[in-house]
Amino acid sequence: MMIDRRMMMQGAGAATLLAASRTGAAATPTYWSRRVSVRAEGVGSDVLLIPGLGTGPAIWNATRAAAPGHRYHLMHVRGFAGLAPDGNAQGPILNPVMEEIARYITVMGLGRPAVVGHSMGGMEAMLLALAHPDLVGRLMVVDMLPAGAGMLGGTAGGLGFLGDQLFGYFTGTQAGRRQFAQMMRDLSPGGGSNDPDVVAVALREMANIDLGPRLSRIRAPMSVVYAVASDAQERTARTQQYRSAYAGAKNAKLVPIGPSGHVIMIDQPAQFAGALRTFLA
Repeated sequence: MMIDRRMMMQGAGAATLLAASRTGAAATPTYWSRRVSVRAEGVGSDVLLIPGLGTGPAIWNATRAAAPGHRYHLMHVRGFAGLAPDGNAQGPILNPVMEEIARYITVMGLGRPAVVGHSMGGMEAMLLALAHPDLVGRLMVVDMLPAGAGMLGGTAGGLGFLGDQLFGYFTGTQAGRRQFAQMMRDLSPGGGSNDPDVVAVALREMANIDLGPRLSRIRAPMSVVYAVASDAQERTARTQQYRSAYAGAKNAKLVPIGPSGHVIMIDQPAQFAGALRTFLA
């Protein structure tokens, strides 16, 4: 007979509480989700690390080693970097994942942790700060604009339409699915295969989201770390792009790091670790 894993987890949680009530010991909170997997490492103040599209916790390895003294909570979105999609196999991705991160903070009793998100993880972090302002102590967004389409030089209206078309091709045709699966194998840092459907849904959602008009509602202190090129003209253009995009954020501090590509923590690990230490100080 098949037993639903959620029922097993709930039963285990109830047994823990019952045993604790008999012995007088404090129950250790447990968390399990069909959307994200989380593990905690280290000792110190709580820091949530949310990786980007198609990546997993390994992307933060050098960062954690260079910035000790914290308890890092390593988020892993199901369907990315080797995890089966489970609950992300159907329906939307971004908001349900954000709500699961919020539930993790609440269940584990973290008390306004720092939240660091790279790329799509940065969008998740901003969504979290907007939807649950009382759960976020401070916020670091790593190389992500408030409008996902802006990362490709477009707008939610324009590239959002293109994202819908690409989603149909990558998920609705055999050739598209093969091509997309190969793209994910080639482009995914951090190891592990990605589920093409989960990635395609997340990409389409990101292309249609613009958080710019809502940035003024983020109460938590925010640091925006972004990659810049070695070329002075490109560096200036990139800085102007981020200043304009985050102009509505009352508490945002912009931190350029370069020369670097999109995955700053791998391209410039020492500079990024320094920015993180400053942010967490």
